Amino acid sequence: MYEGRIFNRHHNDPASNYRGGIKLMETFDQRKRKFWEWHKKNPLIWVYFEKFSLEAVNKGCKKISHWLIINRIRWEVYVVTTGDDFKISNDYIAFYARLWRATHPEHKDLFSIKKMIGEQHDPSI
Repeated sequence: MYEGRIFNRHHNDPASNYRGGIKLMETFDQRKRKFWEWHKKNPLIWVYFEKFSLEAVNKGCKKISHWLIINRIRWEVYVVTTGDDFKISNDYIAFYARLWRATHPEHKDLFSIKKMIGEQHDPSI
């Protein structure tokens, strides 16, 4: 009946790894570390992220979705260019928005950023 979910009566305990009845397999710090490892191996993604975000800013956008930017990158890499296949994990999209905020404080509000599960401080990289 509850296949794939782990239920615990302490699922709302901030010290536990349970959220909404689902056990998280990795901590925030583990997810962040995996992002940085992937980011270092795939620097072109950040180049595209900055390029497309700055395009939006230069066109007068005050707010835009970081998901939109990543999906444009996916389009450019999969359809426009010819190169090696790779995938951008949805788990990394929020980290790119945080990296943008840290790198471009003058446009820190371009992306709406919510605190991630397990994040202990103000959302930034």
